[in-house]
Formats: sequence, structure tokens, C-alpha cells
Amino acid sequence: MSNLPSNTPRAVVEHMVREQVYSEMGLGLPETAKAPNGFAVNISARHCHLTEEAVEALFGKGHKLTPNKGLYQDGAYAAKESVTLIGPRSRVISNLRILGPCRDLNQVELAYTDAISLGFDIPTRMSGDVAGTPGCMLMGPNGYFKMDEGVIRAQPHVHMHPDDAAFYGVKHLDVMKMKVHSPCSVTFNNIVVRVDESFNLEAHIDTDEGNACGLKPDTFCELIK
Repeated sequence: MSNLPSNTPRAVVEHMVREQVYSEMGLGLPETAKAPNGFAVNISARHCHLTEEAVEALFGKGHKLTPNKGLYQDGAYAAKESVTLIGPRSRVISNLRILGPCRDLNQVELAYTDAISLGFDIPTRMSGDVAGTPGCMLMGPNGYFKMDEGVIRAQPHVHMHPDDAAFYGVKHLDVMKMKVHSPCSVTFNNIVVRVDESFNLEAHIDTDEGNACGLKPDTFCELIK
């Protein structure tokens, strides 16, 4: 495995190691280890997705987001730019990270603890489903941008390539369970499946959920239909 590219995802490396170890022991792979791709579970901290219009209002005309760190999904990145979120109690969160690239709608994703602190009553929604959700004010170095809606708590979900969906026997928008094997072992019952050709196998939970189950980089997690 020394010939693997340096940017090979951790979950892919772990999958290959498991295959090799079980092979040398003369054992067959357990069912959960036979998946075509390694499974990653990542905590999605509070962040926002913005349109080009919002970026220009906050950072100046013609401004483009600057990629700072690539994310697990191909093409997605954490931008160098951040904004200040102003809540209904005039409380703020500064340095709210923007995730790029720009989208066709504005959306802020908070954990439940964040929402309580700011005074929001936010629903749990899938990304993009923002109709009827609370709005907010964002502040950047060039000015303010008012969002009439779009503040949500993200529904726990798993990104899948069609090959992964076929392996697990699920389809787009099905619901699965995810068992987190930790000292604070938890089973999440409502992990929504999102299937697309561009996706890598990865589940997203928020900071509240990650802290509650004691998720660490080496915590073993499995999907259950």
C-alpha cells in the first residue's frame, strides 16, 4: 500500500487493511467489511452555503470563494472566508465557515445547541428543503445579507454512490440505521440515504450528535438496513 496516493481517503485505506488482515488469517470478510468502498462518518460543524449574490453582498462585487481545505465529497471545500451570523436575540456566531462551491440557495446549518443559544426554533431538514424555515442576517467585511429563510438543523444522512446503494439494498431517500461502536454506543435510526454518481460513501452528523456518541476518527461505525 506504499504506492497509494498521499490523498487517499482514510476509510479507503482502512478497507484495504481489513481485506489484507482477514486474508492472512484465512478468514472471510464479515458482511459489513465487504462493501465496495470504505465507510466514513464525519461531524459536520455549523456552516453555511451561499449563492454568488450573497457572496458578493458580503465580500464585494466579483468576489469568489477561496478554497482552504478539501472535504470528503469530491469538489466540496471549506472556504477561507467566514461570516458573522446574527440571531433573533441579537446574539452572534462569528467566523461561521462557508462551504463551497456556491449553490443556488442560501442555507445555514446549525446544531441544536447553537440554535438554542441564538434564539432560533429550527426544524430538522434535508439540505435544500428550506421552505418555511427561519431566516437570519449575515455580516461580512463588505456589508450585510438578509436571508428570509434557510436556517436548519441538518437531517443525519449518508452519501452513497449507486454501487454502495446496490450493496446495501437501498435507494435514494430511503432510511437506514447507523450503529456507532464507542464507549457511548448509539444507534441512529433515521439516517437518510442520498445517492448520486458523484458521491463517496460518507455519513454526516452534527456536533451535538457526534459528542453524544463519543465519535472519534477511529470509531467503528456500521450501516444497517
